[in-house]
Order: sequence, then structure tokens, then C-alpha cells
Amino acid sequence: MDGSVVALLLVAVVVAAVGGWAVATHNSFARQRRILTEAWGQIDVELRRRRDLVPPLAAMIAGDLPAAADLAGACERCAARAGAAAADPAEQARRENALTAALGRLLAAAETSPRLSGAEAFARLHGELTDVEDHIAAGRRFYNAHARHLNARLETFPAGLVARLSGIRPAIYFAAEDPAVRAAPAAAFEDRELRRGR
Repeated sequence: MDGSVVALLLVAVVVAAVGGWAVATHNSFARQRRILTEAWGQIDVELRRRRDLVPPLAAMIAGDLPAAADLAGACERCAARAGAAAADPAEQARRENALTAALGRLLAAAETSPRLSGAEAFARLHGELTDVEDHIAAGRRFYNAHARHLNARLETFPAGLVARLSGIRPAIYFAAEDPAVRAAPAAAFEDRELRRGR
């Protein structure tokens, strides 16, 4: 075998290795995007569950506390805005944060009513809301962890080059704006129930 054949074989092996690595890297990024899409789908289910709880909760509180009718209406409007299609998780987060803040104000108003805090229907809705908030927080952590991993890989070389050539863009985080918004809006009730020894 002469030197030119050996050189051609070496070039062919190198090209095949680089090509195989590029395909494997692309497929790895595609898997990561699929995980993000599935994680977002789970968050979306919980966000819809939370929005579905707003009308009965708002009606119950406004029915018992006529002074809270404006807060109940504002909460329902926030829920409607949050339910509209958003451009990306960051926009959805802004809308959901507004809903969380509105729910917090509404529940703070409801805290002034001894009848509501003792009502079984209100306790059930409150429990469902707390459960949903916990699922949203867990989903947010899962989604953001995978978004962070994808974004970190996009910044590495040469994998980031393959991603850019494949049109893969950085993931957008889904995060609460501030620590007050991150807390479940029902926390005031939970604290009060603990103080009362329930």
C-alpha cells in the first residue's frame, strides 16, 4: 500500500469520526429539547389546573366578603390573561406571577373571614391550590435544571458549534420574579392553621 492510499484512509476515518460525533451531538441536543418540551407540558397542565381553581375560589370569597369582590375580579382577569397563549416561558412566567400575586391578595382578604377559614368547601379548594402550587414549583425546578444544562452545553466548544449549525437556541427559564411570588399564595392560611394547632 502506498502512502497516498494510507493518507486517504486516515482522512476517511477522521471524517467519519467527526461526522459520527456531530450526528451524536445533534441527537443529544434534540433529546434535551424533547425533555424540555415534555417538562413544559407538565407545568402547563398544572398551570391550567390552578387557573381552573380561580373562578370557584374567587366566587366563594366574593360571596362571603363583598368588599373582596374587586380583588376576586382582578384575580379572575389575571387568570384569563395567564390562560392566553404566551410567546415563551418568560412571558408565561410574567403572567403567572401576576396571577400568583393576585391570588395572594385575594387569600389575604379571605383570611379576615372566620366563616371561610372554617368552611369545608373553602378548605378543599385551599388544599387543591396548595397542591397545585407545589406541583408547579417542582415542575419549574425540573424544567429550569434541564434548561440550565442545555444552555451550558450550548456554550461549550465544539458542541455549541454543532447546536448553532442545527438551529438549536438557548432555552428560556421559567422562574418566579421574586421570593414573595415564589411562595405559594395559600401560605398565610397554612401559617394561621399551624398557629391554631390544626
